[in-house]
Amino acid sequence: MIPQPEKKGLFLVSTPIGNLKDITLRAIETLKTSDLILCEDTRVSIKILKNYKINKRLISYHKFNEKKKTEEIINYLLEGKIISLISDAGTPIISDPGNILIKECIKNNIKITPIPGPSSAISSLIVSGFSERFTFYGFLSQKKKNLIEELEYLSDLNTSIVLYFSPNKLKKNINHIKKYFNNREIVICREMTKLYEEFIRCKAEEIDKINFSDKGELTIVISEKKLNTKVFNYLNESDKKLINKMLPKKSIKDIIKFFKERKISKKIIYDYCLSIKK
Repeated sequence: MIPQPEKKGLFLVSTPIGNLKDITLRAIETLKTSDLILCEDTRVSIKILKNYKINKRLISYHKFNEKKKTEEIINYLLEGKIISLISDAGTPIISDPGNILIKECIKNNIKITPIPGPSSAISSLIVSGFSERFTFYGFLSQKKKNLIEELEYLSDLNTSIVLYFSPNKLKKNINHIKKYFNNREIVICREMTKLYEEFIRCKAEEIDKINFSDKGELTIVISEKKLNTKVFNYLNESDKKLINKMLPKKSIKDIIKFFKERKISKKIIYDYCLSIKK
C-alpha cells in the first residue's frame, strides 16, 4: 500500500501498548509520510518503526525537555513540516508529554489531528465489568498531602476510576487503597495485549493478599460505589430524637431530604412528623 500524503500539521499517533499488531493502517501511513517523529524514548520507538519499515528522523521529546524543545518544533510546523507525536506505548498526551506542544499549536493556529488507537485506560475499563461511566486520573501525586487530597476526592465519586501505578508505588499505597475504596471491586491489569497478559480481580480490602510482578506499569480500575438500596421501614430512637429537634425549625420535606441517605421510607418519616405535630 502506497502511503497517502497527509495534510500538514501535528499528528497525535496512537501506537501499540504491547502487541505490535495493534496499530492502525492510518497510523502506519501517517508515520510514513511524516517529516519528523517526536517520541519519548528513541530506543523504544525504533522497535515499532522498524517493524513497519518506517525510516524517519526521530526527535526525543519527554517531560524533561518538552519546554525547551517546543519552540523548535513549532518553528518546524510553521515551515509546513508534517510532525507526528507518539508515546512509548498507547495514546499520546494521556499521562504522557505533549500538552505544552498542543497549547502552543492552538496559539499558532496549527492544525492538530488525532490518529486514534490503543489505550491502556480504555482497554482495562472494558474488561473490568464495572460502570462505563468512568473517571480517568492516571498517576497519583507523589507528595503525601496532595495524594491524600486526591484519594479523598476520588473516593467520593460514584464512577469507575482508572489509575496508573508502577508495582512499587502500588505496594506503597496499598493501605490507602484499602482505606479509601473499602467495599469496592478492583481489577489490576498488567502486561495487556502481551503473552503474559493478566487481569487480577479482588476487593479493595483484599488487595494486600495479591501477589503481582515487580515489572511493568499497572493499570488499576476501581468499581463504582456499592450503594445501599435497602429501604428501612422503621425509625430508631436516635432518629426520632433528631426529628423532634429538627421539626420546630425545618419543614417535613427538608427532614425527609435530610434522611435520604439513610434509606428510610419517606412515608415513615412523614407519618412520624405528623404525629408529633398533632
